[in-house]
Amino acid sequence: MRVLLSTYGSRGDVEPLVGLALALRELGADVRVCAPPDVDFATRLGDVGVEMVPVGPSASALTAAAPPPTSLPERAARLIASQFEAVTTAAEGCDVAVVTGMLPAAAGALSVAEKLGVPAVSVTFQQLTLPSPHHAPLAYPGRPFPPGMTDNAALWEYDAESINVLFGAALNMNRADAGLPPVETVRDYVIGDRPWLATDPVLDPWRPTGLDVVQTGAWTVPDDRPLPPDLVAFLDAGEPPVYVGFGSMPLHAAADIAEVAIKAVRAQGRRLVLLRGWADLSLVDADDCLVVGEVNQQALFPRTAAIVHHGGAGTTTTATRSGAPQVVIPQAADQPYWANRVADLGIGVAHNGPTPTFDSLSAALDAALTPATRDRATTVASTIRTDGATRAAKLLIEGTY
Repeated sequence: MRVLLSTYGSRGDVEPLVGLALALRELGADVRVCAPPDVDFATRLGDVGVEMVPVGPSASALTAAAPPPTSLPERAARLIASQFEAVTTAAEGCDVAVVTGMLPAAAGALSVAEKLGVPAVSVTFQQLTLPSPHHAPLAYPGRPFPPGMTDNAALWEYDAESINVLFGAALNMNRADAGLPPVETVRDYVIGDRPWLATDPVLDPWRPTGLDVVQTGAWTVPDDRPLPPDLVAFLDAGEPPVYVGFGSMPLHAAADIAEVAIKAVRAQGRRLVLLRGWADLSLVDADDCLVVGEVNQQALFPRTAAIVHHGGAGTTTTATRSGAPQVVIPQAADQPYWANRVADLGIGVAHNGPTPTFDSLSAALDAALTPATRDRATTVASTIRTDGATRAAKLLIEGTY
């Protein structure tokens, strides 16, 4: 069986596909992954021996550029066109395609699968893109919700309209060139009849609606990579440190945030491990602080006193599995949702706003570093599923998707 996994986005969009690819390979499938051409992604997939087909521009460069809202349709048009170009070749001969990532890119990849007659599964790594009376959608840049509109049904109608305005013309132009009919509602086309929600049911409980959602559990990769020697030495040299990292977020005030984090963690009498990340965070040389690059979070997080992060779906899941308390400082998109889930579960603190001050981060750490929060985090960690990727792979192999 040949399976194509297609995505476009940040590390949080690529890493789950690594987990699914490995689970599929364990079951005898041949797998290839379409992903942005960033070196980090190519290295990650290469390290586990999974074929990668580069598609579109660099995701890190696109994220750092922070375009004005008026350019979003233009950028989306380029993403859609790149999907038609790269995925068409990659999907030939495949038995099924699994598509996720930024909505316009997913729409392009799904259109290619349709053109080739390849069955496709649409996947999301957070439920806020799935229409539901129980929650509101995410607003798109340049398309804020109308003042006073609070009813979820009305917001979801506006969401469908916004997606059509932003991405409909570019998608249908490429579909016409490929000999495909136009799509009337882009969002509904991308979601499909039976979308998959690849999140943990404890951390991200889906409340039933009229939509036939398959919640597989999060697609995590058992990571046996050793920690770097300098990090191991740092961890062994004292009490568990506080980890601070913002993953793929560009952080326009990166220097200030790093300085605030150092001061707030030190005020707790704790040492600090700082993830460099896409924001290129750094610090002055100090015995109580260490900057790290790409690292095995599954090995690091259980050795920390607390985890301060941006609230990406993957990082939140890994942090929750570790049993360490969390402080989530959401930056964009679905991250406020994950911050609130951490707070609701009692396993950490949701910071108010994307830019911490010394006082706000100190208060959050005060709450997160209590024995009660640590005990609750340990309890919840034992309930998080670890077989999501295997479950999803079996559905694909058995053809029950």
